[in-house]
Amino acid sequence: MQKVKIYVTLKESILDPQGSAVQGSLQKIGYAEVTDVRIGKYLEVEIADTDRDVEAIVKEMCEKVLTNTVIEKYRYEIEEA
Repeated sequence: MQKVKIYVTLKESILDPQGSAVQGSLQKIGYAEVTDVRIGKYLEVEIADTDRDVEAIVKEMCEKVLTNTVIEKYRYEIEEA
């Protein structure tokens, strides 16, 4: 079995109003040094042992279901579970 950690974030060219709101809140409570916040999502997926290429499976899942590749980018880490 393999555990896949998937990190999804908005592309740099996409406005992130939630990130801007969090940045503003942090600055208001005294974290003036925070200059940018980008909000994303984190997923953990476990994949049973298979003869298929796990990287190919992960890329396919990300591009078909887990991300909107028009506005989001992703990266992943695969480790033995």
